[in-house]
Amino acid sequence: MQVDLSRINIREIGSEEVELLTSYRIAYLAEMQGERGLEYQQKLKSELNQYFNEALTEDRFFAFLAEQDAEALSFGAMVLKKIPGDFNQTSYLEGDILNMYTVPFARRKGISGMILQELLNEAHNRGISKVSLHTSKEGEKLYRKLGFTEPIYPVLELRL
Repeated sequence: MQVDLSRINIREIGSEEVELLTSYRIAYLAEMQGERGLEYQQKLKSELNQYFNEALTEDRFFAFLAEQDAEALSFGAMVLKKIPGDFNQTSYLEGDILNMYTVPFARRKGISGMILQELLNEAHNRGISKVSLHTSKEGEKLYRKLGFTEPIYPVLELRL
């Protein structure tokens, strides 16, 4: 398929498309982390379907899809978190971007940037005050181009 940006349609993914979200999340994970056994993939698929169903129903997750001629080319999603407030604001709504994935033949054509802009527009419309993400080295350039920077405060992790 020849990708034609003028024919790309970007739309929000609905709860009836959870299987689609799940299948491309698994494709993304396989690319980033390597393949896993069939038994594990089946368990992961079941749990991802449950997560996406619940998160969409509870309005704590939204996702966009770029397609051309009804063929899925790229995805992006955001998980919403309500954070306790401080002396500046009583509460905050923050977003974590995930599931940024473009099928291999459609990469480096600007489609991920289109998806990311839709996510950021929706975040703005929902009053989200901060957006964060984890990125691969390949994706870092796109995110920096749109204003993503190093965290203001050091980020520490403890894996349990």
